[in-house]
Amino acid sequence: MDSQEGTQQPHLVLANKLFLLRHPHVQDIEKVRLKDEVFSAVKSDDMAPLYETLATDSVLERDQRLLDSMRAKIDEEIKKLDEKIADAELNLGETEVREAHLAKALYFIQIGDKEKALEQLKVTESKTVAVGQKMDLVFHTLQLGFFYMDFDLISKSIDKAKSLFEEGGDWERKNRLKVYEGLYCMSTRNFKKAASLFLDSISTFTTYELFPYDTFIFYTVLTSIITLDRVSLKQKVVDAPEILTIIEKIPYLSEFLNSLYECQYKSFFIAFAGLTEQIKLDRYLHPHFRYYMREVRTVVYSQFLESYKSVTIEAMAKAFGVTVEFIDLELSRFIAAGKLHCKIDKVAGVLETNRPDAKNALYQATIKQGDFPLNRIEKLSRVIDL
Repeated sequence: MDSQEGTQQPHLVLANKLFLLRHPHVQDIEKVRLKDEVFSAVKSDDMAPLYETLATDSVLERDQRLLDSMRAKIDEEIKKLDEKIADAELNLGETEVREAHLAKALYFIQIGDKEKALEQLKVTESKTVAVGQKMDLVFHTLQLGFFYMDFDLISKSIDKAKSLFEEGGDWERKNRLKVYEGLYCMSTRNFKKAASLFLDSISTFTTYELFPYDTFIFYTVLTSIITLDRVSLKQKVVDAPEILTIIEKIPYLSEFLNSLYECQYKSFFIAFAGLTEQIKLDRYLHPHFRYYMREVRTVVYSQFLESYKSVTIEAMAKAFGVTVEFIDLELSRFIAAGKLHCKIDKVAGVLETNRPDAKNALYQATIKQGDFPLNRIEKLSRVIDL
């Protein structure tokens, strides 16, 4: 089950195929191919627990004879693994005992038995002394968590990994953990922290078991665009050599990033439209599709409006290559939601920006905070007087 460099963990590949197989926007002809590939993967690894679940959910057709055959093979393999554990405990050393238990844990992962895999990983941990090896067990647990999108398990495993690092641990594993945590943050809509963790890992990326490097760059750019200011975006993303070597391989991504930075809004919208399908069909980003699309539009509209005290709606629509009606409707929604600081003069067809004064906002906050202790002192003085 250990991934070779450059190879995505097979079960995470399977998880993505299962996601696409259930996705309403994937064409039926594509689903036929995906169904065959999923069935082949389930059958080759004797994934009886997963097969039973998929058959119950009508994702795959139930073949009782095949299911019985899988279970018989599983029982036989577990018997062999238990015999190896017993032999190691009786005749061999601690290292061999640990390896025998780990083999059983990895087999449960292979067949898709989550509960037994987690239980066996705990048993293996009890036989493990080295911090690095304990960390590897946590990575196996995290991969299980991402397969099932079990965010509680992922969160607890990340916390456990961090506590292990307080006992020691090498930089390679620490850097790998950053990518795991970044993926968890992105999957739970904490895009700001995800971007920070991904950017920290660009030059040290070795986490091929999660996804290929180009997918990592894809996530890094997407999370950075909606969380970094213009100067940071230029320094950390637009000019980053690691990103420059990959970004052209990903459809629309280079245009998406560079047209935003260069204020070429018409090109940005074209690239934006091209990227929507990739985001919608991404297993980790799909639940946040609408949110992400709103955040991107907030960023680009805010950037455009920062250059003007007032501008006609027609001029803005022309800059973005859309109709006046579209931009009017868009801005009305964002203004009402408090996302944009401007107002629309319908009669004159003009947008007037009313960006909050930073100094005034700081002054108001200081006054508000200062009032609190003064009120407490006043109440206390009344009590003393009594």
